[in-house]
Amino acid sequence: MTEAILLVGGKGTRLRPLTVNTPKPMIPAAGVPFLTHQLARARAAGVEHVIMATSYLAEVFEPYFGDGSELGLSLEYVTEEEPLGTGGAIRNVASRLHSGPDEPVLVFNGDILTGLDIRALVATHASSGADVSLHLTRVADPRAFGLVPTDPTGRVTAFLEKPQTPEEIVTDQINAGAYVFRRSVIDTIPAGRPVSVERETFPELLSSGAHLQGMVDSTYWLDLGTPQAFVRGSADLVLGRAPSPAVPGRCGDRLVLPSARVAPDAKLTGGTVVGEDAVVGAGAQITGSAILAGAVVEPGAIITDSLVGAGARIGARTTLSGAVVGDGAHVAEDNELREGVRIWCNATLPAGALRFSSDQ
Repeated sequence: MTEAILLVGGKGTRLRPLTVNTPKPMIPAAGVPFLTHQLARARAAGVEHVIMATSYLAEVFEPYFGDGSELGLSLEYVTEEEPLGTGGAIRNVASRLHSGPDEPVLVFNGDILTGLDIRALVATHASSGADVSLHLTRVADPRAFGLVPTDPTGRVTAFLEKPQTPEEIVTDQINAGAYVFRRSVIDTIPAGRPVSVERETFPELLSSGAHLQGMVDSTYWLDLGTPQAFVRGSADLVLGRAPSPAVPGRCGDRLVLPSARVAPDAKLTGGTVVGEDAVVGAGAQITGSAILAGAVVEPGAIITDSLVGAGARIGARTTLSGAVVGDGAHVAEDNELREGVRIWCNATLPAGALRFSSDQ
């Protein structure tokens, strides 16, 4: 296995305001852009050539990663003129692949944090003789996902839309967003128009008699599509619950990047990361949160399961719990932001503007 396609073109709408200035795969998780973790794990599994299928804010990727040599990879970038969906994006980069018709090509979604055994997925693909192999994972509540039942040999038997009733939940297996394609199958995807690999390509391949193989790997798996999930994923990387060779430091309760300044009596726990040039003031308490580059947390602030964007400022004694503060925003002192609150980039929230009484 030497080649992979990374699908990094999505707009990350559910992650706003985090994605206003930054494409989703480039948001820092555990101190580096999330994409760095995916690339490092691919390289560790033997991948050498990666093509990034870009669209939204496409100009951000190449200046950061360059030709990939620092990661031991050869990187190429292909930008869609118009968004083409997952299948269309795969087809759009086909001309850059070096593989022969029967050789395997890995495909990853750019917003999945996983402990998938990549080599095992490739081995399953080879041993089964499949046209496409899919990483499947099991979830306790599959109602929010498309179901992928398989027969006793692991061969996929159907692709089922999100179940609406208990009777429709015929399996707890879902598509986990990593695939191995036989190279020639990629060329059968229609070119030049949007195509969903999940809703169009896979069901059509199945109905035509193609062999689609599922491999259940129920190690760590998390879709980072929401701010809450992204914060959790970053914390799990710092804590070592999610494996990555790209975490810039030892795993533990906290990760403080070298140029950050943290007051001696500040308390950082739960996988908190403090980015480059960020400042954390005296007596601040930060749990399971991400403080991005250049942000300032003033004395006495309490931040839990939240993300503070690059260059943002959190005022003294302000409390955040499950909140997101966009890049460059200023939440002044003595505010209280609870679950689901998002402050837009460069917005200002005056002192004491948002508080909750103890009986709410």
